Amino acid sequence: MRKYILIPFLELCLLPGIARAADAGSELNGADITFMAISTLLVLIMTPALAFFYGGLVRRKNTINTIMMSMVCLAIFAVQWFVYGYSLSFGPDVGGIIGNLDWSFFHGVGIAANPDYSSTIPQILFALFQMAFAILTPAIVSGGIVERTRFPAYCLFILLWGTLVYDPMCHMVWAVGGFIRNVGALDFAGGTVIHVTSGFSALTAAILIGKRKGYGTLSLRPHNIPYVCLGGSLLWMGWFGFNAGAGLSVSGVMTQALANTGIASCTAGLVWIILEEFIHKKITALGLMTGILAGLVGITPGAGFVDTNAAFVIGVTTPVICFFFISCVKSYFGYDDSLDAFGCHGMGGVWGALMTGIFCTKAVNSAGADGLLYGNPAQMIPQITGIVVGMVVAVVMTAVILKVLGCFMTVRATPSEEAQGLDLIDHGERAYNKL
Repeated sequence: MRKYILIPFLELCLLPGIARAADAGSELNGADITFMAISTLLVLIMTPALAFFYGGLVRRKNTINTIMMSMVCLAIFAVQWFVYGYSLSFGPDVGGIIGNLDWSFFHGVGIAANPDYSSTIPQILFALFQMAFAILTPAIVSGGIVERTRFPAYCLFILLWGTLVYDPMCHMVWAVGGFIRNVGALDFAGGTVIHVTSGFSALTAAILIGKRKGYGTLSLRPHNIPYVCLGGSLLWMGWFGFNAGAGLSVSGVMTQALANTGIASCTAGLVWIILEEFIHKKITALGLMTGILAGLVGITPGAGFVDTNAAFVIGVTTPVICFFFISCVKSYFGYDDSLDAFGCHGMGGVWGALMTGIFCTKAVNSAGADGLLYGNPAQMIPQITGIVVGMVVAVVMTAVILKVLGCFMTVRATPSEEAQGLDLIDHGERAYNKL
């Protein structure tokens, strides 16, 4: 009985709205609008998910501070994106590097489509979907510097980082007129824009800010693995909207991206726990979630450009690369990338971008290109160009921002503050009644 009441009610409420949206522009498509709205919500969920994922990986006394480092990005970058970030990222091109300020405060960004990006959804919906990406990316950077960075300095750092690193890279890779886009680099959902930039910025910041007090001598183990599993699972769910939504429509490319995301992530999780069993004789929940995350990072740049066999290969190889950098390179050089943002996101993003150049094919996406395995080795040149530019912009601008901030405010917590925990120092709160 309920379905006979509920279904007509939903049709009465939802379908006229979709119809009106479609009428607002001659080519707007109700199915695409609905899909992109859902994808936007899925990507927005990823930031609170990352907050719990990271929050479980730190010590008890820094739980709230670590969660807040992700959550505050929702507030800062929603405003930044509205005021000027979207315009700098996707506005009319200036020199192939940045957009102008014509679209500041969403001026001219309404329910009509912008055919430069999608002719079937309102431009404001495209802007909101991209806003969710802009919110998540600086939150990833926090993984390299948790447990020793003062929160006020962090907030200003990520605002400047989003403006000077993310917005230009976003424009260069995805915007009409962007330099990296013009040379032919392929990045379906953010391997270079998001993961390379955030990973290499996290490494740079970790080195410049310095190691946590007691790093290498004290136990810095994760305090709440269930938080890690909860956050990781929600990240995994949101990532399907992240990758599939990058197609901007209900299409065959979207379904291919969905399939590739699932195949690569599940395969990578299996590979990681096999590595753990072989090397450490233990299979851990943290390892499984880290492997899944590595697979998601690896498939992101090629999700809508490669077939399922390539997704499987990416799922097999990406966790091996990430495992090596987290287990071997990190310990050899001794840098304190607290939550392995560089090892997972930075190197996973680099590897995924390279694999995209090898396995991409127009048989999957006619808007893409044929890669190395399909007779076009030249595709590796723009892929490498995008990677190198992302690395250079991330490293140089992160260093400049931190050096300038250090002249005006305290960036690094004191040893005494670290000992007490930044939950109490920066927020006056405790995650648990007893530490």
